[in-house]
Amino acid sequence: MYSFINQKNNFLTILCSLFLCAAILMSGCSKDTNQLVNENDKKLTLIFNLKTGSLDPHNSEVALKAGVVETLVRLDDNLEVKPWLATKWEATDGRTWVFTIRDGVTFQDGTTLDAAAVKASFERGIAVSKLLAGVLKSASIEASGQQLTIITKQPHPSLPSELVSPYASIISVEAEKKMGTAAFNMAPVGTGPFKITKFTPNIDILLDRYDGYWDGKAKLSQVNFKFNEDGNVRALALQSKEADVVYQIPPETVAAIQKDNQLRVDSIASLRVHFLLFNHQQPLLQDVRVRKALDLLINRQSIAKDIMLGYATPANGPFNPNLPFGNKDAIKPLNTAEAKKLLEEAGFKAGSNGKLEKDGRPLTFQMLTYKGRPELPLIAQLLQSDAAKIGVDLQIKMVENIDTYLRENKDWDLVTYSNLTAPRGDGGYFLNSAFLPGGSLNASNINSSKLNEIVARLNVTGDISRRVKISQEAAAVINEEVLHSYAVYPNLIVAMNKRVVGWKPSAAEYYVISNKVDVK
Repeated sequence: MYSFINQKNNFLTILCSLFLCAAILMSGCSKDTNQLVNENDKKLTLIFNLKTGSLDPHNSEVALKAGVVETLVRLDDNLEVKPWLATKWEATDGRTWVFTIRDGVTFQDGTTLDAAAVKASFERGIAVSKLLAGVLKSASIEASGQQLTIITKQPHPSLPSELVSPYASIISVEAEKKMGTAAFNMAPVGTGPFKITKFTPNIDILLDRYDGYWDGKAKLSQVNFKFNEDGNVRALALQSKEADVVYQIPPETVAAIQKDNQLRVDSIASLRVHFLLFNHQQPLLQDVRVRKALDLLINRQSIAKDIMLGYATPANGPFNPNLPFGNKDAIKPLNTAEAKKLLEEAGFKAGSNGKLEKDGRPLTFQMLTYKGRPELPLIAQLLQSDAAKIGVDLQIKMVENIDTYLRENKDWDLVTYSNLTAPRGDGGYFLNSAFLPGGSLNASNINSSKLNEIVARLNVTGDISRRVKISQEAAAVINEEVLHSYAVYPNLIVAMNKRVVGWKPSAAEYYVISNKVDVK
């Protein structure tokens, strides 16, 4: 009897042990499965401050920012040009550049990247974008295996740095042929770590990880790249935890966000300047005395202190003084008396109502602004107030898409505007695009013979120290002729949830989503 019971107990003990082992194994399998699911369910929501209706990489920067496309070269944190889709390059003479295209790279449709694909991308871009045509200045492009040869129309020593431009992004022309241009511009195919699954114009882009990415599979599985031009809405979305990263929050929201121990704010000196863009096609603004008067109505100190709350510094020219080629001149103070004197020299006198007029017509300007950068409408209002004190009427008009409006309309006088002026660590980009006739940023048809000659010299100069001096010479002429009026150098203010790791904002503002971004 005892033997039977003992055997029975041993059997039960063994059976229990087997069940326990099975439970442990199942638990272990379940844990591994959950970890796998978590790795494939890492999502991030980012809200950007400017919207777009198209993702055509040769006419929009957004596809590069979203990690969909890449360029041959890129800027590192020190604003130095480094290899990306090209591993090396050399100039064999003043006009001939040879780039070696990286091996082992595929587009998101699985096709291989080679020099022929890069050539096709550039040729497609030149046909649809004067922005890229201005970057390349190419006379011919040839491809052989992984070797791409670009012969420029004239000596172009800054070509490698110019290829940092988002408009020089490499896309699959073969994919565009299959999809059709309209569909392709809604979902371009590039070599980046994320591919587009859905794009709702001006609303958002849904991105999925591209597992075949050449530089290592992205840590995130999905990204929702949203657009919202209302700074307060962006800030509230972060505070309510509906968004993980929000770009360019209003300075007045920073303190509230910093009180939340789950959130943080990064503020870095940018390569951007906020300024007044004058329409040089308007006869009145062709008078330098009028431009100088408006320049003297900008209260730079108040903009930096009261509007930007210290997240900006007063500007004295197109380039930040921290740059080697930045301006060293003193900051111009607000001077309403001198502004009025200049306008009187231009023929304007105070009427019976105190407003300045000429030939019975009041001095009135239409000033455009936009919400994408929340401080710009406030700058417009401050300028309007100071101008009114001397009898100048500035009528503010809010527009939706400022760049489209400037391209399609000529009925404006001034714009509170913002641009990266040294996004590639060099002044050549801004000087060429914003001031030369036909330049991609020259919506007001600026044409200064003195500046044109200086920029022409810059464009054939490769020596860095000489380029610095020529850029300074150009900036002096811009200030002398008041081709633009520069207000402040703003900080880039980005707020995020602390669960976001492996990411920080870039002063160049080109690189937002990458394969390194992760969430806890």
